[in-house]
Amino acid sequence: MKLARVLTADGRVVPVLIQGDSLRTLAGVSTLSEILHADDPKAAAELAAASGDTFAAGDVAFLHPVDRQEVWAAGVTYKRSKIAREEESAGAAQFYDKVYTAPRPELFLKATPSRIVDPGKPIRVRADSRWDVPEPEFTLVVSPAGCIVGCTVGNDVSSRDIEGENPLYLPQAKIYRGSCSLGPVVTLLEAMPPLADVRIQLVIERQGHEGFQGTTTLAMMARTPEELVSWLFKENEFPEGVLLLTGTGIVPPDSFTLTSGDVVRITIDGIGTLTNPVA
Repeated sequence: MKLARVLTADGRVVPVLIQGDSLRTLAGVSTLSEILHADDPKAAAELAAASGDTFAAGDVAFLHPVDRQEVWAAGVTYKRSKIAREEESAGAAQFYDKVYTAPRPELFLKATPSRIVDPGKPIRVRADSRWDVPEPEFTLVVSPAGCIVGCTVGNDVSSRDIEGENPLYLPQAKIYRGSCSLGPVVTLLEAMPPLADVRIQLVIERQGHEGFQGTTTLAMMARTPEELVSWLFKENEFPEGVLLLTGTGIVPPDSFTLTSGDVVRITIDGIGTLTNPVA
């Protein structure tokens, strides 16, 4: 079962259930998080059947799936990411090696709702950076009770040179205007394929040609989604729910940096493709 948050032609922002090429609104539900955080999100099927509003997918704009939730991220959860972080910051390599194997993961705030980019809209690279990459990430949708209810596609755009200069610059490398995109849909967890088999693909188009392509699978993660959520909720609470990006296993070569005009496509099995141009 797939759900989304969309903008209709008459200017309404509504949650919908996706049924093939048709989208149905949910009777009595005004926000996507209302159904995602319900005792039984599968009730969306009954609410859709009781609703009279149906749209064609091409008649609406898909928005990011966040209402009021914070967006957090986990780092160094794939060996490829660990190696890349060590290479970009040689003086701090030991810390990335330690966090990869430590019980406690790296967790950080990535975005608030106002900082999230909708599918199809431009992500940004920082004007004061020289080395910027997208980070394609399997993203968990978590209820206020700490239950993983769904999954979406995430792009954790990062300035590798800023982070590599000093690990204490991580917030500036990771948290800035236009550095996070999510969507276009949320697939309920129970509707996903076996997670170990889920493939993530990144394609970066440059001037009409493929500038970079990479793939990985969730089997390459060093930590489970449940483990990451458990740590996120230690001594913390999320009354509006939270989305958690789970790290990246695809890192472009050191010679590659995003430039204005690139198009980033991230595809995750069972969810779909998140596409953003680069500003």
